[in-house]
Amino acid sequence: MLQISPSEDIRSVTDLKRHTKDILDQLHATGRPIILTVNGRADSVLLDVKVYEKHFQVGNLAKLLATAEQDVERGRTRSAREFVKGFKRARKIPG
Repeated sequence: MLQISPSEDIRSVTDLKRHTKDILDQLHATGRPIILTVNGRADSVLLDVKVYEKHFQVGNLAKLLATAEQDVERGRTRSAREFVKGFKRARKIPG
């Protein structure tokens, strides 16, 4: 994700109400998130849906990797050769 530009990417909710299309156009053009403020304080973040999907995929992958890392730490591993043998046996693949 690109670095946030405070002068362009921090907007008030009132500004969003008045200039929705312009803000969304900026969001899509830059790929940077828009931080929305309420009463001068950060409140919410708008993300382009493609950027959100990438973050979501990365988060899911991180969860899978964390589980795999726990298995390694606990010694729940086997060699690739053992895995392939078991895989073939379970699916009745010859060889």
